[in-house]
Amino acid sequence: MKPLLCLFFFAAVFAGCSGLMLKPADFSWPVESVLAVDAKGMVQEERYSMSFSAKPLILEETRDTTRMSRVTLRVIRDANGYFYITAAKFKNVYVFSSDDGSLKLENKIMVKETGLENPALNQRPPYIQLLNDKDKPMLLSKSGIQQGGK
Repeated sequence: MKPLLCLFFFAAVFAGCSGLMLKPADFSWPVESVLAVDAKGMVQEERYSMSFSAKPLILEETRDTTRMSRVTLRVIRDANGYFYITAAKFKNVYVFSSDDGSLKLENKIMVKETGLENPALNQRPPYIQLLNDKDKPMLLSKSGIQQGGK
């Protein structure tokens, strides 16, 4: 009888430990943030109290960090909390998730082989829209191009 009582006690305790979930939640930013990279490779978004080092991203995309302070990143966050980041001359849009004081790369989406000229990111739920001068707009998700791509 005692083992059965212990089993019941542990089942009751662990049932009360199930994670509290608040649904639905929308993490999207209504408009993109245009963030200048400073000489140390940092960007800061005052409105959303966010900052991060862009140096590894710029190195990944351009293989050159000597002109970091000339880069202006375009950043937007979708409803699921993923960050989409790109810039002029970038060939890719990078999708990041937040993770213990860092941004973790989830996907690298090739969008233009010759590099973007004048990118802009917009909300088009459930997607993020990428505009680039006269190119056809693209709808992106964390998994890649959903519409308007190659």
